[in-house]
Amino acid sequence: MRLGRPTDRPAAIDAMTTNHRIALIPGDGIGAEVLPPAQQVLDVLGCRHGFSLSYTSYDWGCERYLRQGAMMPADGIDRLREADAILLGAVGYPGVPDHVSLWGLLIPIRRSFRQYVNLRPIRVFEGIDSPVRGARPGEVDVVVVRENMEGEYSEVGGRLNSGFPDEIAVQEAVFTRAGVTRLLDYAFTLASRRGGRLTSATKSNGIIHTMPFWDQLVTERAASFPQVAWDQEHIDALAAKFVLEPARFDVVVASNLFGDILSDLAAAVAGSIGIAPAANLNPERDFPSMFEPVHGSAPDIAGKGIANPLGAIWSAAMMLDHLGHRAAARDITDAIAAVLAKTDVRTRDLGGCATTAEFTDKLIELL
Repeated sequence: MRLGRPTDRPAAIDAMTTNHRIALIPGDGIGAEVLPPAQQVLDVLGCRHGFSLSYTSYDWGCERYLRQGAMMPADGIDRLREADAILLGAVGYPGVPDHVSLWGLLIPIRRSFRQYVNLRPIRVFEGIDSPVRGARPGEVDVVVVRENMEGEYSEVGGRLNSGFPDEIAVQEAVFTRAGVTRLLDYAFTLASRRGGRLTSATKSNGIIHTMPFWDQLVTERAASFPQVAWDQEHIDALAAKFVLEPARFDVVVASNLFGDILSDLAAAVAGSIGIAPAANLNPERDFPSMFEPVHGSAPDIAGKGIANPLGAIWSAAMMLDHLGHRAAARDITDAIAAVLAKTDVRTRDLGGCATTAEFTDKLIELL
């Protein structure tokens, strides 16, 4: 996996900090089941590489919302501010609308801490059968760089005449030069440190204002990265090519909505959304960044002990890389690759019958 660290401080400086304060938000459903395996792996690596992690856990999520009317307390952001990183399990619960859970916890954290890069690596591992015929191990290694604070997920808009026949809802997409440019600089820098290829997701043939603006900024920023070969694809065609030609892509940069959809599609191409990690980054490190698996809370299997912990463990690897422990992060991804390639231990979403604990034990054994 060739993630790179485009705007982080040098690892030698980061590694001077040997104790890291980690805020844990298990959240809902299987979130509370996949974070403990990630902690186990982190603690093993800490002993090996000479750093320590101190954890503070917060019982924030939908169950808290049902009890107290809020996903987190009013001072929740201030409590997280002193953490070096945030590790999140999952959010979502039957009876709580998704827009309530998302806008009550995840989005306030992302926006308060200026986590404008959503980084989603996708890799086809040996030992996992992709549902896509052309997605072969060793050939598909993609990173989707998604804008994480504005775009289609803005707060601008509203509803009028609620409950009447002429009711309307208006949602405005917001693209700023500053917001798009900083994301593009991150993506181009990342591409220059990986395979030297970047694809921009657009829809400028149908969206007349924001997407031509996006395309213009991509062209402007590309001039500063002559070493990166780049192209652009309309989102509908790009979604098809993710399935038909997944090995073609290296770094894909996209708006908030397009990146959200593409990264989940790519995770399915890789064999299971249960293994997919994500990082919500504040590259300047003015605020803590947040790391999370993208599989959701999966209430249908919660409490059964069968959740796949790989997404959380891989997210923990991304967190270590961000904190300056690159070798430890590589140890985790190497162990993930080994358990999939060299053993038949699989959780149910991967076609096996291993429990969460059994899978974690095998991975730690190989670690």
